[in-house]
Amino acid sequence: MAIKLNSGFEMPIIGLGVWRMDGKDIKNLLLNAINIGYRHFDCAADYKNEAEVGEALAEAFNSGLVKREDLFITTKLWNSDHGHVVEACKDSLKKLQLDYLDLYLVHFPVATRHTGVGETGSALGEDGVLDIDTTISLETTWHDMEKLVSMGLVRSIGISNYDIFLTRDCLAYAEIKPAVNQIETHPYFQRDSLVKFCQKHGVCVTAHTPLGGAVANAEWFGTVSCLDDPILKGLTEKYKKTAAQIVLRWGIQRNTVVIPKSSKLERLKENFEVFDFELNKEEMDIIKNMEREYRTNQPAKFWGINLYA
Repeated sequence: MAIKLNSGFEMPIIGLGVWRMDGKDIKNLLLNAINIGYRHFDCAADYKNEAEVGEALAEAFNSGLVKREDLFITTKLWNSDHGHVVEACKDSLKKLQLDYLDLYLVHFPVATRHTGVGETGSALGEDGVLDIDTTISLETTWHDMEKLVSMGLVRSIGISNYDIFLTRDCLAYAEIKPAVNQIETHPYFQRDSLVKFCQKHGVCVTAHTPLGGAVANAEWFGTVSCLDDPILKGLTEKYKKTAAQIVLRWGIQRNTVVIPKSSKLERLKENFEVFDFELNKEEMDIIKNMEREYRTNQPAKFWGINLYA
């Protein structure tokens, strides 16, 4: 299953996120994922593993496992490279060993002090607070993103972690509309208004953290996942599916792309087995009632400033 983007290209509705994947494990994980059926991989300069992903992709292509055109590869512009968009994109392409990206996203709607192309640490001042660069507007960044399309480096461009108002602004100044807005959304943080706004204006929503973060966000941010919610128990028993499979199916039926992350082969298989059942309207409504407006991915912990305030 795929969603057709406003750029004319198709994006597989389920992908594999590589955030917090150890470099030494990536090759086997990605090759196994391709064998399972994954054709969409979500990367970022900030994940600090683009080079390892590139080695895995090169092996997949060279061995004949898949062709480049069979895969949909996303990566993202880091905050400190907003004034160096073309250079940052080329750096990611070199590490990923690719000639073009299927999708390039502005990772966060904030430009910070430049620390060197591809250097993705948080640009903190001596006070421990993020050094935001007030001389670079998001409009300037977006027009630089548009250049990547005309240069043939990127097929589609998009945004990430933008709210309704920033998305509206981007639509107002864009010569090339954002194809995607990648946001945190899951049963505890559904963001219906933002999802509806994006879809109404032809912007595909990708759900990062589609399972509520699970163990990874519990470790980093001290948050809890929706997967343990008792409301899901009846659905897991009815469909003989895991809570994660139920939640991913819910995300797909909202017409959002889902990119769960897992480093376990068994979980990779489970997360992909979501096309053999369908939730009915009553069940979709049951999950809708799980809403807590509960964000689980909170970079303020590292930046000393709440970007979402």
